[in-house]
Amino acid sequence: MAYIPRLKEEYKSRVISALTEEFGYKNVMQVPKLEKIVVSRGVGAAVSDKKLVDYAVEELTKITGQKAVPTISKKDVATFKLRKGMPIGAKVTLRGERMYEFLDRLVTSALPRVRDFSGIKSDGFDGRGNYNLGITEQIIFPEINIDKVNKIAGFDITFVTSAETDKEAKSLLAELGLPFKKN
Repeated sequence: MAYIPRLKEEYKSRVISALTEEFGYKNVMQVPKLEKIVVSRGVGAAVSDKKLVDYAVEELTKITGQKAVPTISKKDVATFKLRKGMPIGAKVTLRGERMYEFLDRLVTSALPRVRDFSGIKSDGFDGRGNYNLGITEQIIFPEINIDKVNKIAGFDITFVTSAETDKEAKSLLAELGLPFKKN
């Protein structure tokens, strides 16, 4: 028997029926699903020190369990001494089982380690059913050894869903375990 992540199993068994009941979908294929999670970090100081991008790639690889890729600049910006083609960040796109595993670790072990945590803001939706979340410190993840961190840095997590509206996407993410703040 193949391994199935806990949240994927929960999505199939509980979340689909809960969302169908809430929004009145007539077909199972109408129920929104999580398509991918993109974890990205911009490294502004990489203009002067190229090794910082390598550190960012290494940390994102540890956090997500999938090899991160460096992102490169698309154009020249003279005020930032930035040239086209220079590495300025890192990103990882998670799909399938790795995506559910990352979401599970984020919800169960990383977010509870945030100081004074009272839930995530619900104003990160883009109007098309996608959600952006900013993490201020990478050390909330247990995979990162705080002694080996050269600089505390944050990163962005983008949840891409197949939902038509922000309300449907928020319900989907809340059912999957993201702790949104109560208004």
